[in-house]
Formats: sequence, C-alpha cells, structure tokens
Amino acid sequence: MLKFYFNGSPNPTKVALFLEEAGLAYEPVKIDTRKGEQFTPDYLKINPNAKVPAIDDGGTIVFDSNAILLYLAEKTGKFLPQNRAELLSWLMFVATGVGPYSGQAVHFKHFAPKDQNHDYAHNRYQYETDRHYKILDAHLEGRRYMVGDAYSIVDMALWGWARMVPFKLGDDAFAHYPNVKRLVDEISARPAAARAIALKDKFTFKAEMDDEARANMFKHMTTKMA
Repeated sequence: MLKFYFNGSPNPTKVALFLEEAGLAYEPVKIDTRKGEQFTPDYLKINPNAKVPAIDDGGTIVFDSNAILLYLAEKTGKFLPQNRAELLSWLMFVATGVGPYSGQAVHFKHFAPKDQNHDYAHNRYQYETDRHYKILDAHLEGRRYMVGDAYSIVDMALWGWARMVPFKLGDDAFAHYPNVKRLVDEISARPAAARAIALKDKFTFKAEMDDEARANMFKHMTTKMA
C-alpha cells in the first residue's frame, strides 16, 4: 500500500486531497516536524531534503508536493488537464512562487524573532505573496478552474496554500482576491477536502512552538552563515 508521509501543513494537505479525491488506498505516516522527526535517518532515506510530504508507492519514492501530484495524476489518469503546457506552467507557478513566498510570508509575519527588525523581509514577502495572488485572481476571472474546464491537480495545488490566505496576509485579505476565494470555497466544500483537512486529527502532533520546535523548524536560527 502507498505510504504517505505527512503533517497538517499546506503541502501535505493538498496531496491528501488528491488521495481522497482519487479514492486511493494509502497508509498515512505522521512526521512531526516540531519534534524533528523529519531528520531521522529512516526518513532522510525517503526525503533527503527533510521536508513533508513524501510518498513510497511500492518502492517508488516521490517527494515535493507538486511532484507527487503530477506523479499520481499521471499514474491514475485522474485530475490531469489535457493541455500539458498550461498544466506545467501553472503547476510550476504554484511550486516555485506561491508556495515559497507564502511560506516566507508566514514565517516573517508569525514566527521571526520579535526582538529583531525584519521590516524589509516582512514587506518583501507580503508584497510578493500579494503579487502572486493578484496574478491568480486575474487568471481566474471568467474561469471556473485554473486549467481548462475541469477540476485538476493545479486547483488542488493552489488550494493547499490559498485556503490559508488570511493567515498569511491578514483577516480581510480574501476581499482582494474574490476569484481565488470562490475556487477555494468550492474545493473546501468537497467531502474529500474535509477528509484531507481532518487527517491530521487522527494523530497527535506537537502543538507548542517552544524552543525545541523552533530549533527543529528553523535551524538557521542556531547557525550563523553570514
């Protein structure tokens, strides 16, 4: 059975959405990143980058959430747009832009040390995250889905991060991206999305962002590089 290494963060949740939508049998394996389980030797054999998610599909290892979505879509033939060029363009837009900038926006908004001045970094990542969502919102004007006329892995990839827009950009941020919100709301109403979000609740993850968690999540804080 396919093993799915995950926690409740955006990237694993979008893979959980595909697994639930496709009805694939899988074994969820929790990786508690706040406890440092991503650095165990066994997990580093699965993902040398020490991130989640990853899958082990009968000995075929795939890591990075967007790579996993593409692999599973091609394997099953499900949720795969016919226009491959547009599929790859927008899937990579999410992979290289939306995800990284969103992650950094969250970090500097919520987790960077408060006793240091991070105004430049905070403004940069807020700006770039907003810029990416404006591009997405413009693309979705007059469209139901990101690629073609059918729900696909690109919508799933976007949903993983986009449902967290208020956490990244402020409580009223969705007002600036009505087309993105419409898509997020549609996907979030699907039963598979509810199951994907609830998957983490079947396990116990460390909730506290204490010194141990910060040391495991943000190793740069204890390593001077420049």
